[in-house]
Amino acid sequence: MSRTSLAGVPRGRLQALEAREKSRFIANRPRAAEALARGAWPFLDGVPMHWMRDWPMPHLPLVSHAKGASLTDIDGNQLHDFCLGDTGSMFGHSPEPVAEAIRRQAGNGLTYMLPTEDALEAGRLLTERFGPFRWQIATTATDANRFCIRVARALTDRPKILVFNGCYHGTVDDAMVELADGRTVARRGLVGQVQDLTRGAVACEFNDLEGVETALAAGDVAAILTEPVMTNSCMVLPAPGFHEGLRDLSRRYGALLIIDETHTISSGLGGYTNVHGLEPDMFVAGKCVAGGMPTAVWGMTNDLADRFHAYDETRPPGHSGMGTTLSANPMQFACLRATLSEVMTAANYAHMEAGAARLSAGLRDAIERHAAPWHVVRVGARVEFICAPGPLRNGAEAALAHEPELEGVIHTALLNRGCLIAPFHNMMLVSPATTNDQIDRLVDAFDEVLTEFFA
Repeated sequence: MSRTSLAGVPRGRLQALEAREKSRFIANRPRAAEALARGAWPFLDGVPMHWMRDWPMPHLPLVSHAKGASLTDIDGNQLHDFCLGDTGSMFGHSPEPVAEAIRRQAGNGLTYMLPTEDALEAGRLLTERFGPFRWQIATTATDANRFCIRVARALTDRPKILVFNGCYHGTVDDAMVELADGRTVARRGLVGQVQDLTRGAVACEFNDLEGVETALAAGDVAAILTEPVMTNSCMVLPAPGFHEGLRDLSRRYGALLIIDETHTISSGLGGYTNVHGLEPDMFVAGKCVAGGMPTAVWGMTNDLADRFHAYDETRPPGHSGMGTTLSANPMQFACLRATLSEVMTAANYAHMEAGAARLSAGLRDAIERHAAPWHVVRVGARVEFICAPGPLRNGAEAALAHEPELEGVIHTALLNRGCLIAPFHNMMLVSPATTNDQIDRLVDAFDEVLTEFFA
């Protein structure tokens, strides 16, 4: 049965706004609609990558160009971009040091399976930014997490990875599990899954240290793989003492601790790990570490690296299941060096923090003014409004708080008012290029939408 309201919004008002905003969107993008009708046939379901179907708008716009915190489509619509490639362009589109590094390296070769001086400097900068890890380079955080899992299993001789219900660590099979009636099961929606994923993974609820200890006590968990903050659902913050408890339990039961900072790198210089003094055995970051060039990094502590080296010496040479030919190419290192040295700076993070604080305060004021049963969460430069009361404690609560129908209408309405947010979980980022005027425009647009719902 259809609900009469969603998150406090009367369904009649929601449907009326949806119809108006859909018509407005289509009217403003005739060139994109025509181009998509002409050229969609070569792609499966009409899109180059399946997740492009997840944008909750009548049809996709086609981007003409992007710079800083702005994006322009082929119909001439300029958008204040708070999605920023779902963190891939968190430091803005084409930061000048990165663009210059690309121009310079493009004349010197794109890939040749050998290191450069940029590689040496990038290694030094990675340690300076994120801590004393021994590093490897991957193309995506998915690959980096997959490689960390292999190392953990090799060094512990245990099969399972502990992940949290509702998590997402890229398209890593081992993490594609969830809780159903208290049992770990393969996620619904997986394509072509034939292996029993529960043989290699166990799921617990975030913030549930008792559940984590029960899982670890079985003695078959090689590593805990977690984000410091759950971000691939409606955002869930760690409870006080949760990370200290994870670190203690992992050591007590002989499991490694892998921290995936691919999204929480928004937390500040060095990511959540540095800002909050976490002590992972392995560290992963991707997306924006090279300014938008497909790059990820993963590192392990010196002690763990020594252990892995000793293990590796006993292994016959051959395929390890880690590494791809195009990873660690000179273009990645040129962009990584430029980002770490000139873009990922304390000054830029200070600007991002201030802007995100302004944004979260403005959104919260609008929610309170309209008495909406919603809340706002911020982690550094990352902000989300959640169409449910908060705070949320775990993945199960985050799943229940998600209102796709309502959020889709809000997304299109904001887009029609010149503001682009992420298609997932109402996520917004503030970049070093984002201005207060852009932030205020987003807050005003959000307030206009809430007026439609609650006035």
